[in-house]
Amino acid sequence: MTSALRRRTAALGRRAGALCARAGGLSRGLSLRVKIAVLLAAGCALVAVAIGLLIHQSRAAQIASNARESATSQLIRVRQLYELTGQVDHDGTEAALDHPALPEPLRKSAKDGRRSTYLDLSGPDPAVWAARPVGDRVLSVRRPLNTAVDQLHELDGHLVAWGAVVVGLAALGGAGIASRLSRQLRTAAATARRISLGDLDARIGRTPAGRQDEVAELACAVDTMAASLQSRLEAEQRFTADVAHELRTPLTGLHTAAELLPPSRPTELVRDRVAALRTLTEDLLEVARLDANAEEPHLEVLPLDRTVEKILQRCGLAVELDRSETSRGPDPDGTSGTDRADGTDGTSETDRADGTDGTDGTDGTAGTDRANGTRTNGTNGTGRTNGNDGNDRSDESDETYGTEALVRTDARRLERIVANLIANARRHGAEPVEVTVDGTSVRVRDHGPGFPERLLQDGPRRFVTGARERGQGTGLGLTIALGQAQVVGARVTLSNAEGGGALAVVSLPGA
Repeated sequence: MTSALRRRTAALGRRAGALCARAGGLSRGLSLRVKIAVLLAAGCALVAVAIGLLIHQSRAAQIASNARESATSQLIRVRQLYELTGQVDHDGTEAALDHPALPEPLRKSAKDGRRSTYLDLSGPDPAVWAARPVGDRVLSVRRPLNTAVDQLHELDGHLVAWGAVVVGLAALGGAGIASRLSRQLRTAAATARRISLGDLDARIGRTPAGRQDEVAELACAVDTMAASLQSRLEAEQRFTADVAHELRTPLTGLHTAAELLPPSRPTELVRDRVAALRTLTEDLLEVARLDANAEEPHLEVLPLDRTVEKILQRCGLAVELDRSETSRGPDPDGTSGTDRADGTDGTSETDRADGTDGTDGTDGTAGTDRANGTRTNGTNGTGRTNGNDGNDRSDESDETYGTEALVRTDARRLERIVANLIANARRHGAEPVEVTVDGTSVRVRDHGPGFPERLLQDGPRRFVTGARERGQGTGLGLTIALGQAQVVGARVTLSNAEGGGALAVVSLPGA
């Protein structure tokens, strides 16, 4: 008996462990609100089942006790009448001598000379028996218990129904409490995500007065962290902007002094370093403006194919421009975009790269570059190409764009983005550098070692070029490109192309 009980207990323990493990696996994908509601409902269900079992057992024991007492008293009365009259009274009872349906345990007990009762509530015809010996025979009384069993089943039904109501109410209450907690935690998580995306003004907000629970402590800690982070970043931004601004005046004097030096190789080196220092200063000021969200874009609808081609013309960059089928369209003069890239309209890149066409500028957008002996200086979009004014966008509203893809962007900032990506590819990658216009996106690819994994995972960092094999630089080009893209609503995606080389894709919003 003891060993069997132990085996059953061990089996129940294994089943309970398996159920717990399965429940643990299911709970990993549930939200905190659902978990709290389920746990509270499960706790209430266990309490309801325990109470229901106690009530059921108590009621069943009461029915059994009353039935046994009633059957015993009836057996005594029937025996007295049998001793007086020699006959068994059948009025209102199922009394009999040697009843054929008498349970065998009860018959054996009566044969042994004992008066006993037998209760059967699980069979199809529930009843209670009472028997005692009378001479060599067994006198028995049977009382049916159908009504009592029906009442017990009805009680069980009420217990189940009310237990379900209690569990449902507990689940709703738990869901309400958990919903409030979950909402507060989600607010904290959303605020943390906003802070990680650069919104340093994001705060969870004040908690109710006198509230000192864990969620209130978390909200206070996140707000304190955000305020501290904001003050430190703002101090860093102010320092960068102040340093760059203060350097502009001495750099201007240094540039003027360098221009007065007599022509010589040392003079060229000095002027080159001064120009590089001026470019770095302007980049720092631009980064400071981007950090402060002080840039306001001038958005207009432009044909991306022609805009990129003019950017390359103004910057004087000797790169390969390719067009996909989705970006080609007829020109007003009937020539295709491919003809323009091949130079049939008189402004080929080959002529510019050979030095037959000069492109000069003043603000160093694309830096100072040399291609096949030609010096090309980046402009702000208003340089001169082939002796004409490079600011030829004023007539674009009268052109027929045909099937060219139109984008809504800021031409000057788009030029800054593309020029920086090309300059980064030429400085840190390897030739040839390919620029492809595909629908509303611009792809810049080099054939160098590609972007390092740290840069692809964490994004560009200031004053860090990412890998020694990608050359030297300030590390501000990609930072400025991504910042300007954010201003105009574009997205810059960095990856490594199949077959080698770094790939940068500028995705612009369509018109």
